[in-house]
Amino acid sequence: MRNLVGRGFDVVAVATNRPSCGGAEFAREHGIPLGELPQKSYRSAEERDAAMRDFFKSHGVELVVDAGYDRIHTQPFVEAFSGRIINVHPSLLPDFAGGMDAVEQALRSGVRTTGATVHVVTGDLDAGPILLREQVPILEGDTVEALRGRIHEAEYRILPQAVRLMEARLANSPAVG
Repeated sequence: MRNLVGRGFDVVAVATNRPSCGGAEFAREHGIPLGELPQKSYRSAEERDAAMRDFFKSHGVELVVDAGYDRIHTQPFVEAFSGRIINVHPSLLPDFAGGMDAVEQALRSGVRTTGATVHVVTGDLDAGPILLREQVPILEGDTVEALRGRIHEAEYRILPQAVRLMEARLANSPAVG
C-alpha cells in the first residue's frame, strides 16, 4: 500500500478480510475509506464479495489491486470488475499457483529460482494474463522468512509498474460502469 501511495496513485478505498493487516492500518492512518470484511461476518463468500463489490463501487474504484488478500474472489465479483482486478502472487506463475503456501512449496521443491508475478484476475485461479514477473534466487540455507522477504521486495518493485500498465490500458478502453 505504501509503495503505491508513495508513487502518486490515488487509493480511493481499501477492503480487507483481516482488519488487523498493514493495509487496514495504513487506510486508517490516512483517512482512506476502509471496508472490513472478515469472512466470519458473512454467510458465504458470495455475500462477502457482494458487500466488497458494493463498497468499491460506492467509492468509484476503477482498479482492484489484490496485495496480501488471502481469499478467492467469487465469479460475480470477478465479473463486476472484469479485466480490472490484479493480483500479486509470490511465485513465477504458473509455478506454485493456487495456494497461500507458494514460498514453502518453492523451498520444498528444490528449484533454484522463484519470484513474484502480477497478473490479471480471471475466473481461473492464478491463471489470468501475466503483467509482470521478477525472478528471485533461492539461496542455500534459505528459510521461509528470508525467501519471503526477498519475494516481497520484488513484489514492491513490480506492483507499481503493473498498476501503471493497467492504468494505461484502462485509459485506452471504453468507460467502465
